[in-house]
Formats: sequence, structure tokens, C-alpha cells
Amino acid sequence: MKAVPVFLYHSVSDDPPSWIAPWTVSPSVFRRQIAQIVDSGLTVVPLRRLVSAILGGTSLPPRAAVLTFDDGFADFYWTVAPLLSDHGLPATLYVTVGAMHPPGGRPSGSLFPPAQMLNWRQVSNLDTLGIEIGGHSQTHAQLDTVYGRRCHDEIAGCKRRLEDALGHEVTAFAYPHGYSSPSVRRKVRQAGWVSATAVQDRFSSAADNPVRISRLMLHNDTPPDLFEAWTRGRGARVAPLPERPHDKGYRAYRRLRAALGSPVGGPPEAPEYPPGARS
Repeated sequence: MKAVPVFLYHSVSDDPPSWIAPWTVSPSVFRRQIAQIVDSGLTVVPLRRLVSAILGGTSLPPRAAVLTFDDGFADFYWTVAPLLSDHGLPATLYVTVGAMHPPGGRPSGSLFPPAQMLNWRQVSNLDTLGIEIGGHSQTHAQLDTVYGRRCHDEIAGCKRRLEDALGHEVTAFAYPHGYSSPSVRRKVRQAGWVSATAVQDRFSSAADNPVRISRLMLHNDTPPDLFEAWTRGRGARVAPLPERPHDKGYRAYRRLRAALGSPVGGPPEAPEYPPGARS
């Protein structure tokens, strides 16, 4: 299996709110990383090409990569999109619809602390410019700890609101915190999402699960030599890999904490395993 790095970014800013700072890269670091991707000989392809290859369609280029951005921070519009345009690079932006707002208005509601988020006009403009807009739930809940109507609304309601706002079908979903479960993934398929991305800090591949695509998450302290290794197809395992017993155990722990009214906190895209359990 050929390793496909699917890079996961959040905010790109010199002055992020403290809660997202650990998962923010500065504009200077982002420019350097994009230059490394280009100089390494990777071919950045739209997410849909990776999904097509996973589903048995056209093969990927020999050394393919994908760029994804989660949550919908406003700096994507002013900092990220112009740089991607300069390099002619495609990307997928997953937005948490409850954090979006009309120009000058207020968001409908999400679990995020205060931050500068995109407005709906900017999301529409990005869509027009060719950035793929994907869904990231309504409120950014941990989907494997919510049930019934709420889980349905987080998944299917997100799709409906995005399609109403953009005027066309959207097919790409990303799990908040990277968390899913077999039942959540079934609901994603039933809602009509074609693909869904997790985290897992693994390379994806043409053999990956289309509703649990692995990504490599960038932090504010991601070592430059590790990032370079990723661009060379080294430094991480290649998906698909089976879910591990401690993944299931950590999910049970988070569900218990949620049921007790004391949910486990964490980054916007905490990996699908407990701290200290990376492999």
C-alpha cells in the first residue's frame, strides 16, 4: 500500500485563542510546510480523488497527498486560501455549521470557546473559488457519546444546512475530535455522506476505509524533521489498521464521563486513542 499523507490543519495564525493554540501553526510555518510539500514532489490531489481510489476508481498519482482543514476558522479565508491559490493546490475545509454566522450576525451555537470563525458569505465564496466545503457536525460534539435525535441532527442536520447554504450537494464529512464508532459510521453513510475523515496519525492509502480516512494532524510543535518524514512517506503507519482494544476502552470511558455530566475535554481533533498510546 502506498502511503498517502492527508494533512490535517486547524487554525493558521500568529495570535490564536489559547484553547486552540496547541493545534495552530503560524503563517510562516504553514508557508514553509506548503513549500516542503511542493518541493518534495508530492502531488496534492482533491480529497475526492483519494475517495474515488478507495472506492475502486481511478488510481492516484505515485506520490499523492491531500490537504484538509477543520472547524472553519476565519484565518482560512485571509491567510490559507490565498497561499493555496498561489500554488494551485486543492483543499477540503470542514466547517462546524453551528459556529458559522451571517456577516455581522451571531452563530447558531457550537461547543467552541470564543474564536474568530468564518461567516456564511465567506464559506460561499470559498466554495465558488473551488475549495471543497465539507461538514464537521452541527456543534462539534463527540459523536460516539451522543445518541438518538441529537446524533442524527449532528450528522444529517449538518449536511442539510450546508447544502441549503451552498445550493449543491456536499459529500465529505469529518468527525469532531476524530471520534467515531461503528454505529456513528453507519449513520454517516445513511445520511448520504460519501466519505468521512478521522485522525489516527497514520497515512491513508487506496485501501483505507472511506468513512474512517486516516489523517496526520499538525500541532504548533510538530518537529520539522517529522513533517519532512511525512512528505517522504515515513514516520507513521499506513491505514487501514484494525481498531485496537484500548480505542474501545477509551470510548467506553468517554461515554461514561459524558453520561455522568463530566465529559472528557481535549483538542478539536483528539486522536482515537488515549494520551500516551500513540503508535
